[in-house]
Amino acid sequence: MRAIVITRPGGPEVLRLTERPKPEPQLGEVLVAVKAFGLNRAELYFRSGAWGEVAEISGIECAGVIETDPEGGFAPGQKVVALTGGMGRTRNGSYAEFVSVPRENVVAMDTDLPWEELAALPESYATAWTCLLGNLQLAPSQILVIRGATSALGQAALNIATGLGVRTVATTRRAERAEMLYRLGAAHVLIGARELAAAVRDIAPAGVDAVLELIGTTSVLDSLATLRRGGHVCLAGFLGGGTPLDKFDPVFQMPSGVHLSTFASALAFGAPGYPLGEVPFQQIADYAAREDYQAKPARVFGFEDIQAAHRLMETDKAGGKVVVRI
Repeated sequence: MRAIVITRPGGPEVLRLTERPKPEPQLGEVLVAVKAFGLNRAELYFRSGAWGEVAEISGIECAGVIETDPEGGFAPGQKVVALTGGMGRTRNGSYAEFVSVPRENVVAMDTDLPWEELAALPESYATAWTCLLGNLQLAPSQILVIRGATSALGQAALNIATGLGVRTVATTRRAERAEMLYRLGAAHVLIGARELAAAVRDIAPAGVDAVLELIGTTSVLDSLATLRRGGHVCLAGFLGGGTPLDKFDPVFQMPSGVHLSTFASALAFGAPGYPLGEVPFQQIADYAAREDYQAKPARVFGFEDIQAAHRLMETDKAGGKVVVRI
């Protein structure tokens, strides 16, 4: 089969299209014929070597059809999405014509969405759904700040929050992207707000109910300062880098009575505590098909253009989800 491999740690140039043996699924696994896959920032860390030794074939999500299921639970040709389960990290991932995936990380789909549109959904929407409904426990009419809202995950969260009736404050560094965020349902857009807490207090003097923190540890303390008593921050992205907080002292650096949690999808989905059945993938796809969710990929690349796709993702200029079609 054709596969894209990481030849050595480094930049996009280390990704190489080559031939690899077709995987043979073991019990507890299914073999998926990949039709398209979304790109994720985790794959930048895999490729660069920042997360240590990883599988040579990257990719943590895909859309495709069942090729083989040794246990017979899925039918050959059945349309599915697959995500995480060690893909790209501890086992070969979806940057290939075929990928073997733990069956608990595969979800059957009934949709006529084009492959590239279906492939834009799994990781971003599953993560956003879990963060908003799980970690942040959002309810209608509450106020949510999405920090890093123009990212693929941020846009997914904005779509979901709007559908829930949540009032959303979206942040972006680029003024030209404000119109897109309003179109996705943001009630307020803050541009280049380095001191977010002060800007948010003009909108919600008593503080906001929740923050989805996608910039990372460089801004999480400022995000905590935006909260009302009892408010929640969920740290789920590292657009600003993944450096740990230096000498973090919660007693003096967190306001009293607020909550900080994190969600690492690549380590969680499919594990006993986070079954994929909790995420309504079919509903998400149906909303995307009806355009209730504005979820189309920002850019679609061919399989042979993986280096260009990674370069675009690395610049943060894609303006949404980048997808590769096989």
